[in-house]
Amino acid sequence: MKYQNLFIDLDDTIWDFRANSKVALEIVYDQYGLNEYYPLFDEYYRIYSERNTELWSLYHHGRISKENLVAERFRYPLQRIGIHNDKLVSQLNTDYLSALSEQGLLVEGAKVLLDYLKGRSYRLHIISNGFKEVQFKKMKSAGIDSYFEEVVLSDEIGVNKPHPDIFKYALEKTSSSRDTSLMIGDNYDADILGAMRSGIDQIYFNPFQKHIPDEHPTYEVRILSEIHDIL
Repeated sequence: MKYQNLFIDLDDTIWDFRANSKVALEIVYDQYGLNEYYPLFDEYYRIYSERNTELWSLYHHGRISKENLVAERFRYPLQRIGIHNDKLVSQLNTDYLSALSEQGLLVEGAKVLLDYLKGRSYRLHIISNGFKEVQFKKMKSAGIDSYFEEVVLSDEIGVNKPHPDIFKYALEKTSSSRDTSLMIGDNYDADILGAMRSGIDQIYFNPFQKHIPDEHPTYEVRILSEIHDIL
């Protein structure tokens, strides 16, 4: 067995961030009466999501702080309609993260994959750029926390994927070697290029068949069940 340690991204690789985030966002949309500003939730969700994606890309590369990200993603939809209310922005973020941590939807095939990998005696670890105040709660809500030996969070060590230091830290923390480790993730930039440039093989989970802009990953799958054929 070539690989022993599997480093797995959490959001949208195992835990269905898109679906869970939409549920949590609709909760705060209703709670704070945002239909007064955006009569249609889907319009609010679209504007929020587009800006949130941009901000996360900046955050991955250390171009903005966590504080900037969490404030701006809620500030932006309000500013578009002339609302400037920092207290509301802060409340929205707090209650959104609380609602988010209680959601437990998994990516299709994730539970079966985790059972399969555990049954094959792989050592499983999480490596994530998500926030420490919610990542552990999210895993517990989804019933997957017991699968993982170590959880490496950029928020705790101060450096984000794709920076090589987070992969170096993860290898050291788990007493792993590069040649027997494998990274599984859905973000080409953060997960795949980050691991690749750290000398770690990768499985790119690419359900939407996004164009690969740079070097090809070691493996690519469209659905999680295809990983069974690799491992």
